[in-house]
Amino acid sequence: MLEMASKPFETSRSDLSAISDVLDSHNSKPPLPPQTRVTFARRTSSGRYVSYSRDDLDSELGSSDFLNYTVQIPPTPDNQPSNPVAHKVEEQYVSNSLFTGGFNSITRAHLMDKVIDSDANHPQMAGVKGSSCAINGCDGKVMCDEKGDDILPCECDFKICRDCYIDVLKTGDGACPGCKDQYKTTDLDEAMENWMSLPQLPGPGERSKKMERRLSLVKSTKSSLLMKSQTGDFDHNRWLFETKGTYGYGNAIWPNENGFGNDKEGDMFEPAELMNKPWRPLTRKLKIPAAIISPYRLLVAVRMVVLGLFLTWRIGHPNTDAVWLWGMSIVCEIWFAFSWVLDQLPKLCPINRATDLNVLKEKFETHDSSNPTGKSDLPGIDVFVSTADPEKEPPLVTANTILSILAVDYPVEKLACYVSDDGGALLTFEAMAEAASFANIWVPFCRKHNIEPRNPESYFNLKKDPYKNKILKDFVKDRRRVKREYDEFKVRINGLPDSIRRRSDAYHAREELQAMKEQRMKKEDEPVEVVKIKKATWMADGTHWPGTWLNPTLEHTKGDHAGIIQVMLKPPSDEPLCGDGEEYRLIDLTNVDIRLPMLVYVSREKRTGYDHNKKAGAMNSLVRASAIMSNGAFILNLDCDHYIYNSQAMREGMCFMMDRGGDRICYVQFPQRFEGIDPSDRYANRNTVFFDGNMRALDGLQGPVYVGTGCLFRRTALYGFDPPRAKEHSASFFSSCCGPRRKHAVVAHTPEENKSLRMGDYSDDEEMNLSLAPKMFGNSNVLIDSIPVAEYQGRPLADHPSVKNGRPPGALTIPRDLLDASTVAEAISVISCWYEDKTEWGQRVGWIYGSVTEDVVTGYRMHNRGWKSVYCVTKRDAFRGTAPINLTDRLHQVLRWATGSVEIFFSRNNALLASSRMKVLQRIAYLNVGIYPFTSIFLIVYCFLPALSLFSGQFIVQTLNVTFLIYLLIITVTLCALAVLEVKWSGIELEEWWRNEQFWLIGGTSAHLAAVFQGLLKIFAGVEISFTLTSKSGGDDEEDEFADLYVVKWTSLMIPPIVIIMVNLIAIAVGISRTIYSMIPQWSRLLGGVFFSFWVLAHLYPFAKGLMGRRGRTPTIVYVWSGLIAITISLLWVAINPPAGTNQIGGSFQFP
Repeated sequence: MLEMASKPFETSRSDLSAISDVLDSHNSKPPLPPQTRVTFARRTSSGRYVSYSRDDLDSELGSSDFLNYTVQIPPTPDNQPSNPVAHKVEEQYVSNSLFTGGFNSITRAHLMDKVIDSDANHPQMAGVKGSSCAINGCDGKVMCDEKGDDILPCECDFKICRDCYIDVLKTGDGACPGCKDQYKTTDLDEAMENWMSLPQLPGPGERSKKMERRLSLVKSTKSSLLMKSQTGDFDHNRWLFETKGTYGYGNAIWPNENGFGNDKEGDMFEPAELMNKPWRPLTRKLKIPAAIISPYRLLVAVRMVVLGLFLTWRIGHPNTDAVWLWGMSIVCEIWFAFSWVLDQLPKLCPINRATDLNVLKEKFETHDSSNPTGKSDLPGIDVFVSTADPEKEPPLVTANTILSILAVDYPVEKLACYVSDDGGALLTFEAMAEAASFANIWVPFCRKHNIEPRNPESYFNLKKDPYKNKILKDFVKDRRRVKREYDEFKVRINGLPDSIRRRSDAYHAREELQAMKEQRMKKEDEPVEVVKIKKATWMADGTHWPGTWLNPTLEHTKGDHAGIIQVMLKPPSDEPLCGDGEEYRLIDLTNVDIRLPMLVYVSREKRTGYDHNKKAGAMNSLVRASAIMSNGAFILNLDCDHYIYNSQAMREGMCFMMDRGGDRICYVQFPQRFEGIDPSDRYANRNTVFFDGNMRALDGLQGPVYVGTGCLFRRTALYGFDPPRAKEHSASFFSSCCGPRRKHAVVAHTPEENKSLRMGDYSDDEEMNLSLAPKMFGNSNVLIDSIPVAEYQGRPLADHPSVKNGRPPGALTIPRDLLDASTVAEAISVISCWYEDKTEWGQRVGWIYGSVTEDVVTGYRMHNRGWKSVYCVTKRDAFRGTAPINLTDRLHQVLRWATGSVEIFFSRNNALLASSRMKVLQRIAYLNVGIYPFTSIFLIVYCFLPALSLFSGQFIVQTLNVTFLIYLLIITVTLCALAVLEVKWSGIELEEWWRNEQFWLIGGTSAHLAAVFQGLLKIFAGVEISFTLTSKSGGDDEEDEFADLYVVKWTSLMIPPIVIIMVNLIAIAVGISRTIYSMIPQWSRLLGGVFFSFWVLAHLYPFAKGLMGRRGRTPTIVYVWSGLIAITISLLWVAINPPAGTNQIGGSFQFP
């Protein structure tokens, strides 16, 4: 067990490293914060921990330098590892430990005997049960390698655990207890070095040296090789293709034996392979056919002109009989025209894109001269899955999402999955452990039979033939067995709440009995009082859960608990690991890779008094923790209910990032697709008009907006850096006239690995001084050192002279660093609640705080710095998720989005304040994002205008003359024509477009209106916004898939639409009665008012249908009473305000 306590810094033997080492390695950086002091403890067989003092360790280990960290240089041609067993042992100890800690508290590494009640049988999984130690009285486990084989120090294969092995060398004669022969290694110091008996924490200096070693690829040792490009900068691509430099094992440049050759420029050459082999792009743009897009643009222009003429005519022809009605309608119509222009202008340049996965495989995973091993040269990807409440987000759904990620078609060693549990629930923790256990059989099954989709719940519920296109003869047998295992897996997941509760009750009862026994022993003659013990939540290994308890208490609530990190699946080996029929009896996995990606459970520290910034804060914690543990160059974030439907989705996204110019792409956004939605899509839950229309159009500008899930990020873009060559692509008039010479002079002296790490907010906006990084990223040196590594690994392949800011082929074929205790301990420190204090996290770095729609703001900040984004629509849906089909849940979801838009409009993220690097049409699109909720004010007024017209007997115009009708006809026809053409180029259906129009009015008169008031209250009155977390569960009726659709949950958001419906119905009845009883009926005004009232009611029809509940269950009396009330109110209105000067009914019918 490892403990790290925050104590005053003292110059003693127990320090992690000498002060001189710190000063030498950080002479250019500000003073470091006090270093953590380390104490060690060993766990006994009874479960207690016995602490060791420094003197005890010195006497026991026989070396006072045990805690001194030695730099582990990556294996290179001149540095081969002497004993890889030590690294494997250390990594397995880390993967079997639950790390906890936080602000002003001890960081603990709790070695767990088991993580879940069921047996773990995969060698990568935490808590896997290895062979037992053969020493009598010892219950320790023998350490295993990546395949599960025992690591034994003697050739006789006598099974001995690490602690017993150390005891034999320390107290015995160094003889094996089995064969009695001497161990080959009898020196205790050497044994400790080989077996890594206790976790060692490296000093901060060695970490930076290790990072510099990994970055040595971009450093040249010969100044004569620093060729200059046309701009005067170092041209790395030219160096690569015009020198004899070769690339060896690792991230280091190794010259040939005869050196780099002559320094003369004439001795440079270009490889014949490069000259003869044609360069093939990874992506291509597919333009919309001119027969569709040209008429579309023409109609947009025509409609804009007609709207201008119509509004001019309306202003010039007021209704003198009802100026108030005319005035309200004019104001509303002007706003609607303005809003339509904002929405339409960004749609003028839609495009489609296509990827070529064959070219990606050829460039990054094919044997050639630059990659002789044939290992994958693709960069690493860290996948983030966020969840907050297991009651509202079922663990089974989250587990299926995790399984789809672990089974994705991407190099296993380049993939890592991080699960953020913001609630700190043991239920989520054990559900993830169960998912990791089931992945042992599910992932190899998917690889063997090429299963799609790789979400087991969705796969086994497919309605199509599962045996179609399956070649292997044993598929039917394998599928049947895996299906049986999955059914058992679901039973275990669904039974976890009861299992955890029963286990906690049993342990609590045992604690109470133990306390009573101790009390009797102390007070034999006195009566025994009832002992009250806090009812804790217990883990499977019989220890307290450090997160949220079932019965919350101090330091164990959702808002107050320690930080937790558990490596569920340790990093896989870099070589394929094939199974066999004997080891895996369930299905035959011969020649099938059984490795699993790294899986990490993370629950950030929460304490009272801190603003944890909801989902954005959780995502930023994952960014920091992943940077230390795996540091993937790219980050894919998914909601817990969005799973990977296309196993090659990551490869599709990587085609854009790795293509020419891909280094300027900040993220690749995938469309959201949903399952479980009713066939009619009553409330436009699929949102296809936005995802297939607006997003495709934005892709033709600077890129689509970030929508919160299904997005592949470039890590350095999240860090707040500017894109490479930002000044070349976008520059204001002022910057093009002032100061470019001075800035170019600075660039020439910028280190190669930091060239792309630039921030425009600094005085020298052409480079980022990493010595100032702690002010932005915090005081973790490991995190800061990982930044240039992530930037370099995310560069596209320099396989063509035109590729700028590239990296050489084969540079990423090295294995990742193994996990050690210090790495996870550092990750614990960066997820603490205090880490972001006085830093730029949430302000410029990571997900941006201050809005409930942190996704839109985060994407806006990237576009504002000049980054581009890409919209990737795959033939097979990349991701699928669930959406609320219940009316109330849908309205609350829309309320949250609209509230965030109001916050954006009144913040510094308003598009009116955007920089010159953002394109004009992109700025208009972001401006529309902040403005659209305010349309609800004018929309709700306009919805009441027909009723007011019918009540008053007036209309918005003096008379329905020919000019007004022609304008109205042209505007309506052009709108319909635009809808048809938009349906053509976006690929949506006309019904989906109509559903979107209907819900636009439903949301505009309910959620958007409430969002405007809530947003204004928060901004000007400081009233915080609280919204309901969208429910991911189904209805109560299990027989009906869409039972939740008919559930009516009352909310105040329903009041405005209900009032609009009732008022318009009553107004129609009143208007008809007034006209019938009038001596001179005004049929033209009646027709105008009734037409617009029916327009309003037609849009609100889905809302009214939702209020009725399930079809056929609405009582008939409701319809009867509704009719009677409408008739009664109409007659009362006519009686109170009868037509003037007539007793007749009816009159002559006159058309206008």
